Amino acid sequence: MTAQTTTPPSTATSSAPAAIAATGKSACVIGAGFGGLALAIRLQSAGIATTIVEARDKPGGRAYFWEKDGFTFDAGPTVITDPNCLKELWALSGHDLAEDVELMPVSPFYRLNWPDGTNFDYSNDEDSLFSEIAQLNPADVAGYQRFLEYSAAVYEEGYVKLGHVPFLDFKSMIKAAPALAKQQAWRSVYSMVSSFVDNEKLREALSFHTLLVGGNPMKTSSIYALIHKLEMDGGVWWAKGGTNRLVAGMITHFERLGGTMRMHDPVVQVHTLGKRATEVETHSGWRQRFDAVASNADIMHSYKDLLSGSKRGADQAKSLSRKKYSPSLFVVHFGLEGTWPGIPHHMILFGPRYKGLLEDIYDHGVLPQDFSIYLHHPTVTDPGMAPEGKSTFYALVPVAHMGKLAVDWEEMGPVLEKRILDEIERRLIPDIHSRIVTKFHYAPRDFAMDLNAHMGSAFSLEPLLTQSAFFRGHNRDDVIDNFYLVGAGTHPGAGIPGVVGSAKATAGLMVEDLLA
Repeated sequence: MTAQTTTPPSTATSSAPAAIAATGKSACVIGAGFGGLALAIRLQSAGIATTIVEARDKPGGRAYFWEKDGFTFDAGPTVITDPNCLKELWALSGHDLAEDVELMPVSPFYRLNWPDGTNFDYSNDEDSLFSEIAQLNPADVAGYQRFLEYSAAVYEEGYVKLGHVPFLDFKSMIKAAPALAKQQAWRSVYSMVSSFVDNEKLREALSFHTLLVGGNPMKTSSIYALIHKLEMDGGVWWAKGGTNRLVAGMITHFERLGGTMRMHDPVVQVHTLGKRATEVETHSGWRQRFDAVASNADIMHSYKDLLSGSKRGADQAKSLSRKKYSPSLFVVHFGLEGTWPGIPHHMILFGPRYKGLLEDIYDHGVLPQDFSIYLHHPTVTDPGMAPEGKSTFYALVPVAHMGKLAVDWEEMGPVLEKRILDEIERRLIPDIHSRIVTKFHYAPRDFAMDLNAHMGSAFSLEPLLTQSAFFRGHNRDDVIDNFYLVGAGTHPGAGIPGVVGSAKATAGLMVEDLLA
């Protein structure tokens, strides 16, 4: 067996940039997250004069960043998969992602660690991976190979065929149903994984991925097992300089194509007349008419606040309030003295419980004493993220959103921060507290305030089968003909490939509508 892809394959179809013909049409994209940027690039590449309006002082949305004491801290996301979905954005106009962004391979993808000291290095080197599985349970190697076949099948149905298709009516859902039923989409990822492998640690290793897009492995549809195939084929990547440099590269490319950025000026109203969005108004008083408006903002904020002047906004906000939302996150960013070559780029430090912990977060809305930690250590791949001889980290734990967990994060934040650092000290870095150069944390309240995230949810609507495809936010509004959605609240969902896929679906609709 040999390792899979080690360099991101190119999708560029031309070495010479293509001339873009202006269409005389205009569009506004609200929000400069990955979904909004990807959509704006697609629209501008199609000759539609596009303006991005961003509320914050920096672009990126959830991919914001901070620079403190010489350290660069990415807010996230930090895992880049399916680089081709990004390269396609440049290839549309004959450019190459490599002009603006350097992607670096990450291996192992993750090191998984349990309280008993067991480590599991997860990668797409099949020889190494089979060896890791055999150390947990030799009999599960064959089961894993069957799981990989299943993952490939749901990847084909759920990602390749349906990942970029807008589900605008129930008929489109019915059409997709037989293929999804064949793959037992009603079962959870954990349930499906458990049908292939027996070892509990391996079950956790093959099902935790849904947490990276806000889903409970015990409830999220087994279709999300496609993430495994996505990583096996495309690898896991890091943008040199941080995820923020991928954002910066997208901005550079968008402006190269003639797009317009309007920063640090929150949209306060999308004005409508009848069934049409007419103007976009910002906090500064700027107002402009557009042929089409797309929102990359939080889906509840888009309807409840930005469309508050319309009946549609109130009606849809009421409908959205009845849906289930993904948990929030608590993130501790810290810079340390010293370098840590033995700690890989991505680690999952599992706690003593798996199912019970997920129930506490998703169902009971309590803050448990135990937790699982996603530890991000970018300087092992990219030393420039910290001053020489120092290291950048963040530690992330899922917590219930503020609709379920009503705690004072001003009071609880420092307490939870210390508990997380104490656990890392106990399991990985014995003298962590004495080595800290700088630290700060980011809590659910920050998601709500900085990102207008409903109840502080970090991933928008929970990715349940009953909240997927047609049952998720539609890429084009059902009532306001020229109002569109892009991002985590729309099909197919959260994560970089998800929101970039939503941009492809939304752009297809917008180009067709505007240029018909």
